[in-house]
Amino acid sequence: MDRLTSMAVFVKAVDLGSFAAAADALDLSAPMVGKHVRFLETRLGVSLLARTTRRQSLTEFGRAFYERCRIVLAEADAAEALASDQLSEPRGKLRVTMPVHFGRRCVAPILLELANRYPSLELDLSFNDRFVDLAEGDYDLAIRTGDLEDKAGVVARRVARQRMVVCAAPSYLKSYGVPSSIESLSRHQAVVYRRSGRVRPWLFPCEDGMVEEVMPSSRIRLDDLDAIADAAANGMGLAWVPSWLVSERLRNGTLERLLPDRREFLYDAYALWLQTPHLPLRVRLAVDALAANLPDRMG
Repeated sequence: MDRLTSMAVFVKAVDLGSFAAAADALDLSAPMVGKHVRFLETRLGVSLLARTTRRQSLTEFGRAFYERCRIVLAEADAAEALASDQLSEPRGKLRVTMPVHFGRRCVAPILLELANRYPSLELDLSFNDRFVDLAEGDYDLAIRTGDLEDKAGVVARRVARQRMVVCAAPSYLKSYGVPSSIESLSRHQAVVYRRSGRVRPWLFPCEDGMVEEVMPSSRIRLDDLDAIADAAANGMGLAWVPSWLVSERLRNGTLERLLPDRREFLYDAYALWLQTPHLPLRVRLAVDALAANLPDRMG
């Protein structure tokens, strides 16, 4: 067996917590994952995993070996990336995690176009709204919106700004009237975004640089942006959503934009990657492509 391949299988099994999960991720059988781990244990002459009938965990040596394997695999990836750069064409697997709706509507089309342009580039895209720790995960890039934590070893580049707009269906406005000011929003029903049990306020920039927060009345609370746009289009209330999400509905009149005289709040979108002495060409080109093309998709 190839030692580097076995190291990669071992690291994946530890990261995902089981041979079965690693087998699914690597398109191997669970027994083959076990063979790779046993190959390493036989070569090293020491156990990497403590096995019981119910679970398996790293031995003390296994933990130290796991950390070294991560470094070795990262250096191997960097060496391959250096060779790829010499060929002036991105190649290999680009692994990106991104928010579900923003990723599907805005990010993925740009990356698919990049893959279409470079036949040797592979894409492995994950659509997930939870925050992924790049140091613990298996991704080259993470796309995230809003405020970011200041995390050591992670580089962030702003690639776009999302304009947040208030909108409603013509049927709702006909029945309940058109809000003419921020203050009048409190007299209307809203369809709001709730995530992790928390309803976030609507934000509006002020002339003095401050931000005004509004917590609208709501009886419809959803954790899915598309569902919020659908509910607003069905006349259930006002919605505060990214303009790219409802651009087509605003054009065809299904939804109407409100408070046009107020400046929109801008949510920044970032590309994040782990700091490294040599950024692979495929990652650099992907970030550049997103920075160049995402603003045109913001609506």
